[in-house]
Amino acid sequence: MDCIFCKIVRNEIPSVKVYEDDRVFAFLDINPLNDGHLLVIPKAHAENIHEITEADFVAVASATHKLAAAVKKALNPEGINLMQLNGKAANQVVPHLHVHIVPRWSGDGLTICKWELTAGDMERVTAIGEQIQQAME
Repeated sequence: MDCIFCKIVRNEIPSVKVYEDDRVFAFLDINPLNDGHLLVIPKAHAENIHEITEADFVAVASATHKLAAAVKKALNPEGINLMQLNGKAANQVVPHLHVHIVPRWSGDGLTICKWELTAGDMERVTAIGEQIQQAME
């Protein structure tokens, strides 16, 4: 596997590590959107949400929770964006599941997660909800 994040976990590529346990590795993004921009990854390679084991995803979520609290304490941002992208259409660049923790301040110039709210057709919304519920059976 020639995955850049797997190489970071194996210390083949240097990183600014901020957290590590048996399942998770977290480090500062070298192309940060803001100071304190972290990436939280599973140590086991999984390209996206559809490939990661539930146990590894829970470990990543737990570490993300701890790290977001540490970012808040250390940097005192006014907000934090958590992002986990899956597939090229969702702008996933590195094919290894990762969660971005991005500290935010008013006026920082970022436009992450900014979209116009448009009321949905409630019949369609309900039908799609039922479709997803059925897929879980």
